Amino acid sequence: MNVVAAPLSGWPALVLNADYRPLSYYPLSLWPWQEAVKAVFLERVDVVAEYDHEVHSPSMAMKLPSVICLREFVSQDRPPAFTRFNVFLRDGFACQYCGAEADLTFDHLLPRSKGGRTTWENIVTACAPCNLRKGSKYAKHSGMRPHRHPRRPTMYELQEVGRRFPPNHLHETWVDYLYWDVELEA
Repeated sequence: MNVVAAPLSGWPALVLNADYRPLSYYPLSLWPWQEAVKAVFLERVDVVAEYDHEVHSPSMAMKLPSVICLREFVSQDRPPAFTRFNVFLRDGFACQYCGAEADLTFDHLLPRSKGGRTTWENIVTACAPCNLRKGSKYAKHSGMRPHRHPRRPTMYELQEVGRRFPPNHLHETWVDYLYWDVELEA
């Protein structure tokens, strides 16, 4: 991961919750500069850090925010939505049978053809070859067992897993608010 002093393409702003923690790690909570400026004028956020770049209107100039903080705390206690992305994130973007990280799919432990539902507790991440090999058999009858028993994660658990996948580039003004080991690029 590289930390750069130069502004990132599109001038995104890192969005922090009212407790100065990112709203999310994966994907990293970023807003386009237009949304950040709008939130500043609507007094929904405070500007914590700025880029050197300015935008101008006929009556004013404003440095673009690089880090903003919400004025009202957004609770992270809500249960996460069941989405393909969140299942893959829960499972660390790896096949739960062989550990492969490519060509990922859903696998129903209790096959849909046998009444299995698409729920947190019945779905694991599987690479296409493992999913094809298991087919419509029960996991125990196929000789394939997932590394972890699937369950509904909390938002905090998804955030913790997301921290294992830092983005390729971060702006230097963001580093104090993120919790990855970073190396500053000259």
